[in-house]
Amino acid sequence: MIKAFSFLALLLLLFVCQDLPKEGLKDKFKDDFFLGAAVNLAQVTGKEPGADSLLNLHFNSITAENGLKWGPVHPNPGEYRFEFGDAFVALGERMGTFIVGHTLVWHQQTPAWVFKNEEGQFVSGEELTLRMEDHIEQVVGRYKGKINGWDVVNEAFEDDGTWRKTHWYNLIGEDFIKKAFEKAHEVDPAAALYYNDYNVWKPAKRKAILEMATKLRNQGVRIDGIGMQGHYRVDSPSLDQIEQAILDIHQAGFEVHVTELDVEVLPRPGEVEGADLNINFAESDEWNPYKNGLPIEIEGKLVDRYVSLFRLFKKHSDKISRVTFWGLHDGRSWLNNWPVRGRTNYPLLFDREKALKKGFLEVFQK
Repeated sequence: MIKAFSFLALLLLLFVCQDLPKEGLKDKFKDDFFLGAAVNLAQVTGKEPGADSLLNLHFNSITAENGLKWGPVHPNPGEYRFEFGDAFVALGERMGTFIVGHTLVWHQQTPAWVFKNEEGQFVSGEELTLRMEDHIEQVVGRYKGKINGWDVVNEAFEDDGTWRKTHWYNLIGEDFIKKAFEKAHEVDPAAALYYNDYNVWKPAKRKAILEMATKLRNQGVRIDGIGMQGHYRVDSPSLDQIEQAILDIHQAGFEVHVTELDVEVLPRPGEVEGADLNINFAESDEWNPYKNGLPIEIEGKLVDRYVSLFRLFKKHSDKISRVTFWGLHDGRSWLNNWPVRGRTNYPLLFDREKALKKGFLEVFQK
């Protein structure tokens, strides 16, 4: 009786396993580039059901979405919170993935104390540099040899190519980028180092970024790649504009990393583009039209957009090192709250049930 039961159980297991997917997205692009996803605390600690299996099947790179930004990891002077970072690295090691830390220096999600003294006055450029270097030493140093690449500096330029007038720039000057990259390389010489920004498809912005990166490289500063954030919309920017960015970055001698990829399907107020968190609109039914689900025709347009993007990425796979989605599935996307708060958005390839949207993978079947 026991043997008969065991035999039936084995048959059932074999039947179930026949229906399990054998290949994931990463397998379709294994000869092209790393395929990554940004992950959050619940996902790296195993508290989100189904996240582990989704990550293991489909991705061979992970990026820290928020947990290694200055605010979460270093909220107060002398206080470091490495719970996320340790779990993030452990997950990447279990998966055998390419692990990316994000981000060491950014004007957003950085506590006010970083820039001010105890009296509330802005510190000198020299003092801010010391604070920045100490932060990099502590964070990069903890994960030396474990995190493969770092987004060292994030979003230092405006879309017109001028310097973003952040506290970093105002207090230290242009050299804040140089000092950040130098310190990161000093602490972990083996880690790859990237500059990351949105709207790199805009010529003026891209020109300024590449001039900065080339200048620093000529001074002996290590900058391996440029992360061009892929916060795109269904109908913009054009494939030609994205392609030109890929070509220009490669021509300048830097690795191309498509980072923070998602595709906006909802309408936006005005001409909002990119990922400037300072832009935010109140919750509104007008800008939240698909609360109860995405219409089939709109999802079809989303999938078609992703197919077009990945065909372009495959075309230039000799130039592109990594493509990373900004989030694992629709339910965890930051676009549910930007630029209009409280929306129900659908910008990723995996829906809220963690199912791959139909029509994408079929196009890339070999």
